[in-house]
Amino acid sequence: MYVISLIWQVAVGFVKECGAILQDLTPQGLHAMFERFRGILHEGEIDKRVQFLIEGLFAIRKAKFQGFPAIRPELDLVEQEDQFTHDMSLETELDPETNLNVFRVNPNFAEDEKAYENLKKSILGEDDEDEEGSDDASDGEDEEESDDEEDEEQMEIRDKTETNLINLRRTIYLTIMSSVDFEEAGHKLLKIKLEPGQEMELNIMLLECCSQERTYLRYYGLLGQRFCMINKVFQENFEKCFVQQYSMIHRLETNKLRNVAKFFAHLLGTDALPWHVLAYIRLTEEDTTSSSRIFIKILFQELSEHLGIRLLNERLNDPNMQESFESVFPRDHPKNTRFSINFFTSIGLGGITESLREYLKNMPRMIMQQQKPPSPSESESSGESSDSGSSSQSESSSDESEKKRRKRRKK
Repeated sequence: MYVISLIWQVAVGFVKECGAILQDLTPQGLHAMFERFRGILHEGEIDKRVQFLIEGLFAIRKAKFQGFPAIRPELDLVEQEDQFTHDMSLETELDPETNLNVFRVNPNFAEDEKAYENLKKSILGEDDEDEEGSDDASDGEDEEESDDEEDEEQMEIRDKTETNLINLRRTIYLTIMSSVDFEEAGHKLLKIKLEPGQEMELNIMLLECCSQERTYLRYYGLLGQRFCMINKVFQENFEKCFVQQYSMIHRLETNKLRNVAKFFAHLLGTDALPWHVLAYIRLTEEDTTSSSRIFIKILFQELSEHLGIRLLNERLNDPNMQESFESVFPRDHPKNTRFSINFFTSIGLGGITESLREYLKNMPRMIMQQQKPPSPSESESSGESSDSGSSSQSESSSDESEKKRRKRRKK
């Protein structure tokens, strides 16, 4: 399944880059490609990431491949009248000309080289020797120009008021708030040109807008899911946002805390966010506060409503993900294990702690006794046992001495 989805991702990227030129050369062929993409969407046998990519490709086609030119300006080096187009068919047999793979000595090598030099001069219109002379003469001028450019670069004024960043956040905010649905918002936000490293601003603004609402809106969860499925950069950024929000959860109000927890629960429930982010949560009495417990409570209750208690239990008992869930279901100390069991039982999710209960029930008794302080009765019994042990040792030693005396008398 992964290989098939990867193939479709490559196909979408190819049509996205070459769609403009294919629209001019073979519009019927391009139409056949999009009909195939439409059929794949109707079949519904692809994952959501590929589905979103194909839907985005249809939106790009509707916009006449705006932003994806047939030939990029920096690659348009040959004039139109100097271009020679070679048409090739995929069905015709081509002559590989294997005889050219064998080296043969050219008897007229010197003459061919002179002919090549004359041809090069006639095409370029200038002599290499003249170029070398002009290069030597222009060295001094280049040095002076470079000095002037350095002076100009030193005089550049840098804006440290972050005006561009503020304008970007304002644009993202207005786009999110003015869109009718998440698909329109996602399409508009993807058109915003982001410089490298500014992708995090979109994640932060989306999470901030979600937290400011009076009640949680599924609109934000669907929008965040769409970005995670389209680009893994946004997925990694949301993972960082999860860590940051959980570390500062005590600063949020109850309403904001609830919206943030439901937002991340939606991403986890739809597999838009990897479940290993739960490794950042350590559910113990010492490592949690009242705010963090409320966050964990809402997070797992939303996951239970979205997935169901049976599927959630299967996810949490996945043997490949146990390292990520050790901090939520700790087994390092009986006290922490009991706290986790009691916490999930109190919020109505005791069913996901069955394996943890079995572990606590079958825990070796020696570990339990070592971690419990000795009671006064146990200390007295241990003292009596030590006294009885010493008396028995003394009796056995006296018996051995009497046996030795008897043997000596017989001799």
